[in-house]
Amino acid sequence: MKFKPLGERVLVERLEEDTKTSSGIIIPDNAKEKPLMGIVKAVSAKVKDDKTLKENDQVVFGKYKGTEIKLDSKEYIVLELEDILGVIEK
Repeated sequence: MKFKPLGERVLVERLEEDTKTSSGIIIPDNAKEKPLMGIVKAVSAKVKDDKTLKENDQVVFGKYKGTEIKLDSKEYIVLELEDILGVIEK
């Protein structure tokens, strides 16, 4: 299924958090927080024109921002451009 964001929105796939601490303690699923970083999978035409973000950018976003959706049994989050705090450059 293909998803095209409208307005100034982007589709982001959350990155998975580590299930183990650096000392080797395993974190149970109910104690984990949702990650605040993800990979951009689709951008709207307005965002594409601004050249602010592009697909495959790694971004950081606000904790309680966006709308979660499920496409082809994968979970994504749709974010407004203003909810994205920054791009992580490699």
